Amino acid sequence: QVQLVESGGGSVQAGGSLRLSCAASGIFTWRYCMGWYRQAPGKEREEVATINRDGAIRYADSVKGRFTVFPDNTKKTLSLQMNNLKSEDTAMYYCAADSRSLISSRCDFTDWGQGTQVTVSS
Repeated sequence: QVQLVESGGGSVQAGGSLRLSCAASGIFTWRYCMGWYRQAPGKEREEVATINRDGAIRYADSVKGRFTVFPDNTKKTLSLQMNNLKSEDTAMYYCAADSRSLISSRCDFTDWGQGTQVTVSS
C-alpha cells in the first residue's frame, strides 16, 4: 500500500519561496510516476508538475520558470521548490503517485497524500 506524506507548506508573502516535500512508502519499483497537484477553494484540482516513468518532467504553464521539482529515486521523494510565489498559487498542494511498474511512461495517479496548505499573501 502506497503512502504519501507531504510537508513544507505554510504562509508566505508574494515574491517569497517555499519548498514542499513528499515522501513515498510502499513503492517497490524504479519505474513509477510522482507529481504535485493543487486545488484552490472553489476550483478544480490542477496539475502543477509531474515526472513520468522515463523521468520526463512536465510543468503547468502557470508555474514554469518559478517552480522546480527535485526527484530522488533512491529515497522515493519528490520536492517542489516554489519561487516568486503569487497570490494565485494559494491552494492545497497534493502529492500523487502511480506506483505500477509499466513499460508505458503514461501516468494515472491513483495514490494521493493528505495535502499541505500554501497561502501567499499580496
